[in-house]
Amino acid sequence: MIAVKRFDDSILYVNPHQIEFMEETPDLVITMLSGRKILTKDSFDTVVGRIIDYRSRIIDENAVRKPSFYGHEE
Repeated sequence: MIAVKRFDDSILYVNPHQIEFMEETPDLVITMLSGRKILTKDSFDTVVGRIIDYRSRIIDENAVRKPSFYGHEE
């Protein structure tokens, strides 16, 4: 989950895998796959940075093993 800041300064935690798209209007509107829209104080660059950080935490390339049907087993 990533944190985004609402305009009342409360924090909302969002599953970045459920984000359909984001648009700056000029405030950032995050549209979820469910259709729910979230208006946030955060900039597009800030949210994208948080998504990149989140994904880098859950994926460790050294720990990922290819399935045996690739023929590159170690």
